[in-house]
Amino acid sequence: MLPTIKYDGALPLYIQLSELIIREMNAGRLMDGERLPPEREMARVYGTSVGTLRKALAELESKGLLRRVQGSGNYVQRAQTPVGLYAMFRLELHSGGGLPAAKVLSVDVLEKPSTLPAFGTSTFATRFRRLRYLNDEAIALEEIWLDASVGTLSREVLSDSLYQTYLKRLNFWIVRAEDRVSVARFPDWIPPDFTPEDSACGYVERLSWAEPREPVEFSRTWFDPKRAVYVQRLK
Repeated sequence: MLPTIKYDGALPLYIQLSELIIREMNAGRLMDGERLPPEREMARVYGTSVGTLRKALAELESKGLLRRVQGSGNYVQRAQTPVGLYAMFRLELHSGGGLPAAKVLSVDVLEKPSTLPAFGTSTFATRFRRLRYLNDEAIALEEIWLDASVGTLSREVLSDSLYQTYLKRLNFWIVRAEDRVSVARFPDWIPPDFTPEDSACGYVERLSWAEPREPVEFSRTWFDPKRAVYVQRLK
């Protein structure tokens, strides 16, 4: 089923659905060459209209991820490398996949604290704090620092996909990232609608590059290991 949470910056429903299907492909829940169920059945399973489903399938076909055979049906055609708006989002439900979403908690332009690693060329950065979801379940807290040298963003222009916002508003795309995964404790700014069972959590630090620049972004993610796992697939 498509998530039911509503928030500012949510992507159009057909994009959400196409991204959810891509996540299921990447997780191995939809296999290369697999024939998809009839469209009406798929629309019922995902809790959407046939029209929205068809727009999502057309989006997948445009990305080369779907092969339509007249009189036979729709067939999965997996890419050699991960694609989609969330290709670099590594958290998944324990059952695999799950559609990422984000609720913005705060946006502030601040002087970089000395505790951050070196990135960018400015002494200032925009700090985004978000609550991350997979489907309807809150699974992580996220703090992102974007170097001021590439521009600043207000809360009003943010979409679910921050990388898509970078491209649309600041004219650059994140092309690679380096993750360091460890364990930590949740920060002290946990919002009331996120209630992890334990203060211990999985912890990801990420430096991100926008070619040909040096790293322009640093992020920290605290995730509940009882609700989600970090997955990196090697091919």
